Amino acid sequence: MKHTFKIFIILVFCKTLTVNCFSQNEIDQKAIIQTKYTADPAPMVYNDTIFLYTSHDEDDAEGFKMINWLLYTSTDMVNWTEHGAVASLKDFSWARQDNGAWAVQCIERNGKFYLYCPMHGNGIGVLVSDSPYGPFKDPLGKRLIETDHIWNDIDPSPFIDDDGQAYLYWGNPDVYYVKLNEDMISISGEVVKEPSKPKNYQEGPWIWKRKGHYYLAYASTCCPEGIGYAMSNSPTGPWEYKGMIVDASELTRGNHPGIIEYKGKSYCFGHSYDLLKQSTSTFYERRSVDADEIIYNADGTIQNHHYWSVEGPKQIETLNPFKRNEAETIAWSEGVKTDKSSQVGVYVTQIQSGDYIQVKGVDFGKGTKAFEINAASMTGGRIQIRLDDKEGTSIGTCEIANTGGWDSWKLFKTKISNVKGVHDLFFVFDGDANQENVFNLDYWKFFK
Repeated sequence: MKHTFKIFIILVFCKTLTVNCFSQNEIDQKAIIQTKYTADPAPMVYNDTIFLYTSHDEDDAEGFKMINWLLYTSTDMVNWTEHGAVASLKDFSWARQDNGAWAVQCIERNGKFYLYCPMHGNGIGVLVSDSPYGPFKDPLGKRLIETDHIWNDIDPSPFIDDDGQAYLYWGNPDVYYVKLNEDMISISGEVVKEPSKPKNYQEGPWIWKRKGHYYLAYASTCCPEGIGYAMSNSPTGPWEYKGMIVDASELTRGNHPGIIEYKGKSYCFGHSYDLLKQSTSTFYERRSVDADEIIYNADGTIQNHHYWSVEGPKQIETLNPFKRNEAETIAWSEGVKTDKSSQVGVYVTQIQSGDYIQVKGVDFGKGTKAFEINAASMTGGRIQIRLDDKEGTSIGTCEIANTGGWDSWKLFKTKISNVKGVHDLFFVFDGDANQENVFNLDYWKFFK
């Protein structure tokens, strides 16, 4: 995230040079989340699942308009399931503001999950839960971090070293750190302003350790920002600048790194404006999370990416269609949005005729005969089920009738052509072209 002054400079510069900053004839990489604008990715690996916490740019944001934090999960790096907002500014009684829910990060310790949350201009708080899905609660009722430069207290990044000592890092335009006690909600000693701030550091520190090396990744240069990194032999520095993981370019503008190792591979998450640029060349603060595999050299340094690759991460494992799959499990979509209710949780909505959802790498095994989906509608419509492309082979059509209400849910079933092996699955939606929403979708399942 940015200082207020930096925000002003960016907006003035980019509104003056709109075409140079934000127009793009072709989007290079498909953002991994499309149903909402997301930024500041904070991935965490727990129990063989990636938990991706993000900040959330509202659909009508022009500057930064951010009031809550979202959660997505994946086990294959391509299909992501939304779980909705897991925390918001309202969870902090002392943060009397209606904007400023900037970059968070979650970490697990002793079976509890600690979500470190900055509120722009209000310091850094911490929320605790017994589950990575929440609910998260404020155990302190006050700020955890509040320095003399409270506007700089953003982008917290927790790290637990092999000896059990925990640290919290944060800061723009400098790097700060402090030791955390084992309870993870109190500090030990004084806040340190890192004297060896690496070259081009702006904000968004992300700390990890790999094969004896400590790494500090961060939003680098401004503006635009890429993702730079430094290395050290200690979690407290000194830090030596090593280069760029993702180059700064006019394609990215801002950035925020999140680095994980998962099932034998390493990944870097960041964000861009690529999703926004599909609909407009005007600059707004409506960002979208991207991800890519990263490769380490023999000496521990990281190979450079000029930008997020066209192909993105490779799918790690196939998806099982014979179990309940949430409709909001998506590799790519166009047009649709998501919402959340107490009745069914997160569901897909704002579905118009011609919209579609893609689910990658679905393993139909030796064959399948039927399909069902839980839907609600006031108008009715149909779902064309296709393979490998939006206009690919049709294996069936599921008719969705009027259920009598947008929250009146009913199962709809249809027979389908026998399908074998692994395919990308496309749900292509059809209905009254004049309707803003044809139906809502909860979950789906195939039958052998």
